[in-house]
Amino acid sequence: MRERFFSIIYKYNLRPNRDLGQNFLIVPDIIERNIERAELSEKDTVLEVGPGLGVLTEPLSKKAGKVYAIEKDHRIVEILRAEYDWPNVEIIEGDALKVEWPEFNKMVSNLPYQISSPVTFKLLRHEFERAVLIFQLEFAERMVAEPGDKNYSRLSLMVRAKARAELVERIGKGAFWPRPKVDSAVVVLEPKPPKEKVDLNENLVKALFQHRRSTVSAALKKSAHMLGLSKEDIRRLKPVLMKIPHSEKRVFHLSPEDVLEIEEFLKKEGVVGPSQ
Repeated sequence: MRERFFSIIYKYNLRPNRDLGQNFLIVPDIIERNIERAELSEKDTVLEVGPGLGVLTEPLSKKAGKVYAIEKDHRIVEILRAEYDWPNVEIIEGDALKVEWPEFNKMVSNLPYQISSPVTFKLLRHEFERAVLIFQLEFAERMVAEPGDKNYSRLSLMVRAKARAELVERIGKGAFWPRPKVDSAVVVLEPKPPKEKVDLNENLVKALFQHRRSTVSAALKKSAHMLGLSKEDIRRLKPVLMKIPHSEKRVFHLSPEDVLEIEEFLKKEGVVGPSQ
């Protein structure tokens, strides 16, 4: 695998596009472990974002019934189509944040770091069974953080509301070509059962976590504009804000259920609209 990867690099005189976050995973053992973690069978349809030069796509095609690979870089798309003849792989050229995702039940990807957050939020809006994803280590640690942890963030809360996330492996810089400036990690995501999922108003979550170390009441006052509220609205609603559930709790201690209580209270008071 490694030999073929570099033979393609030399054949096409390919230089990685830093703007697209092209750091290609080149360690077969890590790829094999991620294939195993995905628990693939011929019944599975896999989505891969950022297939690179196909080192992950190749084993995915051998295990899954269908693979969709979304690639933004036209050069890479042309190389993949020239070098491989996968009968069950469909390459979709485009921006993974903009194109409509096909139906899939599993996702396995080495994600470009700069789109990790929006891709994760987009994934959480889809129905899926399991995702095995490589992220920047710091991002992965925020994904799996628990309420009250120093890394607990909007990302932590939104992931926790919809899925169970586990950081299963740390990966050093040397596992990639070219070497990134930071370490990486593998995260396995599994959606929670429907009755355990919490649907939250994303604007409210953003408003709260804009000031994650403030109390709930203070954070909402500071971020009132993010909820479409004016200073006059805040003065008028001051008695209401004092009665908010968890008002004196620090934002980074809030669970999804806590935020839902806050949201439902604010809805009754006419402060926020329906969840988005």
